[in-house]
Amino acid sequence: MGQTITEKILTRATDQDGVRAGENHAVRPARMIAYDFPGYTDVMFRQMRDDFGITELDDPSRYVVFIDHMLTKNNEREDEVHQVTRDWCEFYGIELHEGQGIGHQLTAELGLAIPGDFLVHFDGHISGVGAFNALGWGIRRDLIEAWVTGQVYVDIPATTRFDLVGEFPDGVDSRDLVHTIIEMVGADGCAHQVMEFGGPGAASMKIDHRQGLCGMAMFSGAVSAIFEPDEMSMAYARNVARRDFEPVYPDADAQYAARYEIDLSTLVPRVVRPGSARGPNTATVDELAGTPITRAFIGSCASGRIEDLRAAALVLDGQTVAPTVELNVVPTSRKVLQQAEDEGILDVLRGAGAKIAISSCDFCFGYQQPLQPGENCISTGVLNISGRMGSPDANIYMGSPYTVAASAVTGTIVESVAAQHAGAAR
Repeated sequence: MGQTITEKILTRATDQDGVRAGENHAVRPARMIAYDFPGYTDVMFRQMRDDFGITELDDPSRYVVFIDHMLTKNNEREDEVHQVTRDWCEFYGIELHEGQGIGHQLTAELGLAIPGDFLVHFDGHISGVGAFNALGWGIRRDLIEAWVTGQVYVDIPATTRFDLVGEFPDGVDSRDLVHTIIEMVGADGCAHQVMEFGGPGAASMKIDHRQGLCGMAMFSGAVSAIFEPDEMSMAYARNVARRDFEPVYPDADAQYAARYEIDLSTLVPRVVRPGSARGPNTATVDELAGTPITRAFIGSCASGRIEDLRAAALVLDGQTVAPTVELNVVPTSRKVLQQAEDEGILDVLRGAGAKIAISSCDFCFGYQQPLQPGENCISTGVLNISGRMGSPDANIYMGSPYTVAASAVTGTIVESVAAQHAGAAR
């Protein structure tokens, strides 16, 4: 009986000849990743030294920490939080990256997520590295086990396979795809599983869109998501990888918990209603058309890459953000920001009235310019639970950058012109 991509990757990370879904094994991650945040990294560092007596790491190169939260107020409290992280990383010799962008994006840019690797984080959006045929898993409660012992015991997950065909219509992207999938399979449709993507439609997707899709896997109940490798992802990996790698493919007779085929050309723009990204809580844009908004946000670890900014610029070129709306755009990294500047994208966004902020997670979790009671925001963020971006009495809708940009212009939820034209063609 053949193996899925996930079973093969986890086999590599164990001392077993082969692992199967449902088994429990000690697995050794290639990378253990975190971002500094009060109550997380500072606690783990203290536990490592004070509770477990660890003063030196066997292999510090396996640990990486990012400072990507609480960067925008430039106050003493922020610096105190970050200085704790700087001190601990220096103490243990851990690689640290500060203020360069969102860690999930930097993990890709810095060659830390390469085909066939297993990575762990306390944040589940690490699943975005699945775009590169790497397996990223958020193990919030068990990350200290990995940090202390260098391995973590996991139940090997089953896999649900998604065979993608066709290509996205104009004005539709991976955000519409992931919310279509969640609506289709339900909030627990892939519970404790990995979503595996392949087929000609998967190969047609841009790397940025693959990252966005994989990064939202948790809202189907999945622990992660991963793409079959192809020339696009291999070319990216070869350009940034710090060491040799071997991509992982599923066996033809791999056993899946379920299997679906999705034609990308049939997708339409979707919006997640306030409350949760877990299904079923989505609607087509037509169903929510006319809903007034006061805020719009393009950014986060799921959307804010160059393809997302290009999409927003396509919609906003020659347009003006409605006077009743504030549009904030946050590129996922300084590299993405510079590329957008070089391409003239940021000039278009600024010309339309968008505000460009430094690369961080601060808008997404409500730290910078929090929503006020009664406000409606449409966002490409990763969560829309009550209070996520500020007041619990504000409402957060989520959609693609096309939809967010178009809605910012009209002041109400609306499809982009590109999507409208594509819909007419269908």
